[in-house]
Amino acid sequence: MTKHIFKISGMHCSACALNIDLDLEELPGVKNSKTNYAKSETEVEFDPTLITPSILISAIAKIGYGVVD
Repeated sequence: MTKHIFKISGMHCSACALNIDLDLEELPGVKNSKTNYAKSETEVEFDPTLITPSILISAIAKIGYGVVD
């Protein structure tokens, strides 16, 4: 398993963080997602043989949030 932290833009409340976690955790290869609204970041633990950071970024964008470099 690999952990990666993404800086997130576009969150307005803690419910946004929950939405990100729920959507990411449905993806094959994602073990868990911990999004922190106050820090504007999410830490994702995933299997790099099943999913890549670029797929995670696309999934975050698909639900309306951005990932900051």
